[in-house]
Amino acid sequence: MTDFALAYTITQTGISQHQVNATIRLLDDGATIPFISRYRKEVTGSLDEVQIHSIALAYEKAGEIEQRKLFIISAIEQQGKLTDELVDRLNNCQSLNELEDIYMPYKPRRRTRAEVARRNGLEPLAKIIMSQRRDAVSDLARRYVNDEVADADAAIAGARDIIAEWVSEDSTVRERVRNAFERGAVITCRPVKGKEDAAANYRNYFDYSSPLRRCGSHRILAMRRGEKEGLLQVSIDIDREPVLERLRRRFIRSTGECADIIDDAITDSYRRLIKPSIENEFAASSKDAADEVAINLFADNARQLLFAPPLPGKRILAIDPGFRTGCKVVCLDGQGNLLANDTIYPTEPRNDIEGATRKVAHLVDAYKIDAIALGNGTASRETKQFLSGVRFSRPVEIFLVSEDGASIYSASAVAREEFPDKDVTVRGAVSIGRRLLDPLAELVKIDPKSIGVGQYQYDVDQAKLRRALDFTVASCVNSVGVNLNTASKQLLTYVSGLGPQLAKNIVEYRAVHGDFTSRSQLLDVPRLGAKAYEQSAGFLRIPGAKNPLDNTAVHPENYQIVRRMADDCRCSVDALIADSSIRRSIDIRKYVSGKVGMPTLTDIMAELDRPGRDPRQTASTFKFDDSIHSFDDLKIGMQLDGIVTNITQFGCFVDIGIKENGLVHISELSDTYVASPSDVVKIHQHVRVMVKEIDVERRRIALTMKGIG
Repeated sequence: MTDFALAYTITQTGISQHQVNATIRLLDDGATIPFISRYRKEVTGSLDEVQIHSIALAYEKAGEIEQRKLFIISAIEQQGKLTDELVDRLNNCQSLNELEDIYMPYKPRRRTRAEVARRNGLEPLAKIIMSQRRDAVSDLARRYVNDEVADADAAIAGARDIIAEWVSEDSTVRERVRNAFERGAVITCRPVKGKEDAAANYRNYFDYSSPLRRCGSHRILAMRRGEKEGLLQVSIDIDREPVLERLRRRFIRSTGECADIIDDAITDSYRRLIKPSIENEFAASSKDAADEVAINLFADNARQLLFAPPLPGKRILAIDPGFRTGCKVVCLDGQGNLLANDTIYPTEPRNDIEGATRKVAHLVDAYKIDAIALGNGTASRETKQFLSGVRFSRPVEIFLVSEDGASIYSASAVAREEFPDKDVTVRGAVSIGRRLLDPLAELVKIDPKSIGVGQYQYDVDQAKLRRALDFTVASCVNSVGVNLNTASKQLLTYVSGLGPQLAKNIVEYRAVHGDFTSRSQLLDVPRLGAKAYEQSAGFLRIPGAKNPLDNTAVHPENYQIVRRMADDCRCSVDALIADSSIRRSIDIRKYVSGKVGMPTLTDIMAELDRPGRDPRQTASTFKFDDSIHSFDDLKIGMQLDGIVTNITQFGCFVDIGIKENGLVHISELSDTYVASPSDVVKIHQHVRVMVKEIDVERRRIALTMKGIG
């Protein structure tokens, strides 16, 4: 780790040098973020996952800057123009923009107007003009007339092009213009002429103007999408006169013809070279910032969805509702294995209520069903109404489950591998049922972009989105822990230290040798070495293992501590876990050592209190208003119960039991100021809303949570 990388990471994260140093050493040694945050608290000073992730990102960015520095130094050195002063300037740079500003005069040149003028021998004239020590420039310019330069005016024009390029390549100039954009940039948007009708969805941006620093990320992403589609024209600009005046003061030190030529060159340089370049920078940086907000919001929504309450160990009857093709019905056992499948037709056009009732009642009784998972798509409301009239022989609760992404899973290679002899409709119903049983275990099989909780997820940087979502999914998986004997290959992939190949090897080993009975057996899995075992073991659970600690988050490296506690208390480890009074008698300070401190010991005691605990709550049922069946039933002022389905920067969308979701704008979430909708609502939260506005033409519903009685 270089001094620059360390200093940069500290500056970017605001975390202490000791903590950054320790974290980077662990990362460089192959440790994962979940492992470090959970099992190396003494080393990092109890940094959490978010802090460790920020260190990892900043450290990576520092590496990119350092690599660019080395490239630029090498490139300038090859030109024979490298000086000690230049090396110092480059080494002191803290950003890629600074580096590129310094490198600009040394970059290989394209066939620019200034380069053409140089080839025509006009650079000496440009230098004379910039010296501002000569009068009668027109007379002087005649000396530079040649086969390529027609007359004195052409010579001056060429010299002006060279001066304009010098101005644009001055790092101080670029920094001043950049600062002006930082302070006063305004983003404006209008439709492309002649495409107003095609751009109707963007009419909010037909005459839009806003200070760039105050423009919401959702607005920037919407405008850039319209621009990409060729429907909108977007520009970023500033009041140029104050900037031009500052540039004149920098370069013009006299009056007369030379000053006038330089003045013209400065104006031309700003208009043609500097402004477009800085505008592009700010277009890119504002898009990057908007991407970051959208990605963070999407990741937060995905985290909430992945942490949705499960219904563990219950037998599920899942229904993928439909009209013409009927409702696909599957029965799953407590581990999500498919027991049976069928099709019923309780809705239009068949309306076979009697036959559907008979089938569903039989399946519930035959497979001892505990709960029904009903997809929330087409015909969901009608199917729910049918189910409410069925009399079951045992208590059965009905849960509404999001179908988002189920069709993508059902057509995927993963689904084909799991159910090669079933069609996509059956696979989709299985996915719906498993989402109720364990949302996290099922949703990891689907591209996170397809789970229905994003905003502009296809418009943001896809590589950054993928990394953020992978981090989020891995964080959720490792926070909950994974049953080593039932986890799918896809779920195991996200466990700390594993990845796709080792996950596949574990599943194959399990298929050949049967269930794991101890964590130590992992070392028998092909290619799973000591490092992977260290990183993964604490996140893998084995219910019913010989060693009860194998079903906890206590890491095997700390088993001896628990055994010492049990020995000191003259009991077994099982008794220590079972009897809270024994645990209360333990003074954990006695077990502090050079490697194990109070943070780890506190975690161990918390885990012994609730071994293998799941941080998620348990799923609960929900009932929509029976009087609302379609958009046409809505009336302004109605108060309804709903479920939050998506959160954006400008508000949240709520399912009120009909095809169309309603929007609660951020200004309607609370009677008090709301900085972010996520501060008020969460995905799948049950809320009470009131219908505020109904847009019949666009079938849009505006809701409010203010003034609810």
